[in-house]
Amino acid sequence: MPFPEPVPGLVVRYSYLWQAEQRQGREEGVKDRPCAVVLVTTTAAGESVVTVLPVTHTLPVETSAAVEIPAATKARLGLDSARSWVVLTEANRFLWPGPDLRPARAGDTASMVYGLLPYGLMEEIRQKFLALLKARRARLVPRTT
Repeated sequence: MPFPEPVPGLVVRYSYLWQAEQRQGREEGVKDRPCAVVLVTTTAAGESVVTVLPVTHTLPVETSAAVEIPAATKARLGLDSARSWVVLTEANRFLWPGPDLRPARAGDTASMVYGLLPYGLMEEIRQKFLALLKARRARLVPRTT
């Protein structure tokens, strides 16, 4: 099965590399986790460059730097029932599809996609992330670009 086209709001399973892990010299994330596509651009060669934000169960220290995913949305996406937040202070950027997208079931590329966030939730995430970027309070961790 071919990879789906990346679009903002798409939630994928991805080996997210935290900025702290990158500073330690790691090139790959320690854990595969859901991540929300927040931006998709195209290179001059026509390749998609995707920016993803990580989803975590860890309660954010600063609530303005994260957006909670409603329980109903988590259930629709097939995620667990524990509270989760989209972290807005850092993002990974990579060429789509990239080697760090991970299927939940070996060999099943369709299982790397959970689904789409609702438009209103995605717009809230996008606006807050852009504001943090402009304020230089969010960082991009480049991967395979």
